[in-house]
Amino acid sequence: MLATLLVMGGAASAQKESLLIGPGDMLHVVVFDTPELEQHARVTDAGDFNLVMGGPVHVADLTPAEAARKVEETLKGAQLLNHPRVAIIVEEYATAKVSVLGEVKAPGAYAINTPRTVLDVLTLAGGLVPTADRKVMIERRGTKERVPYYVSNNADAALDTAVMVNPGDSIIVPKAGIVYVLGDVAHPGAYVMMNNESQLTVLQLIARAGGTNISAVPSHAKLIHKKDNSYVEEALPLSAMQKGNRADMALQTDDIIWVPFSYLRHFATNANQVAASIGAAAIYQF
Repeated sequence: MLATLLVMGGAASAQKESLLIGPGDMLHVVVFDTPELEQHARVTDAGDFNLVMGGPVHVADLTPAEAARKVEETLKGAQLLNHPRVAIIVEEYATAKVSVLGEVKAPGAYAINTPRTVLDVLTLAGGLVPTADRKVMIERRGTKERVPYYVSNNADAALDTAVMVNPGDSIIVPKAGIVYVLGDVAHPGAYVMMNNESQLTVLQLIARAGGTNISAVPSHAKLIHKKDNSYVEEALPLSAMQKGNRADMALQTDDIIWVPFSYLRHFATNANQVAASIGAAAIYQF
């Protein structure tokens, strides 16, 4: 039975190398050929595991395999065993929850006892809301390592690149950037940058807005960038882009496209005046 546990312990360690032991975790320590040293106990708040013989061993922030090697060294150092073979299995993680924050339908803490894919965990939280940025961040428990993950619209890419989330980790889903199109388009308003690259181009945004109206003058369009607390405008060759004579261009968060009406061809409209009309625009059109 002990041999079986050792094999199981080794397999568990191989599968859970990214899971670190923490305070409050319940450990099962098995010492081969020495059943009297087998024990079940919790890791103390200080991160120690108190051996029946050998005293406390600091195991916090170690993988089960690393903790087993440390217990072996302790037993040899105390001259209790010459060649100890130890297996450690984490029977229960005290921090067996993962926190999901930000732009998901149901933010909160969710119980997981084993590593789950980031897609599984996001599903527990109800999935991404339409305003979510697809570039999410995973923060590892203990090490505070930050692992980026991109939730692709492509199913194969999303599944092939999915990373594992461990108990105690946190997932943060930020809000996507917003861009605006105002003036003589079918559906003026604010739009979330939520295509597969978390970016939008000028022509993509115009298409989302239903295209320019017949009365529009796309050759006089303006692109307005937000800079500090003011706005800076530049000429936008929208007509040439629509005809394929100019390359499409990517937009930045908070950019504004202004498409004038024909009767406003000679009307002087500055960037701040256009920006002031954002408040009247319909926000978050999808």
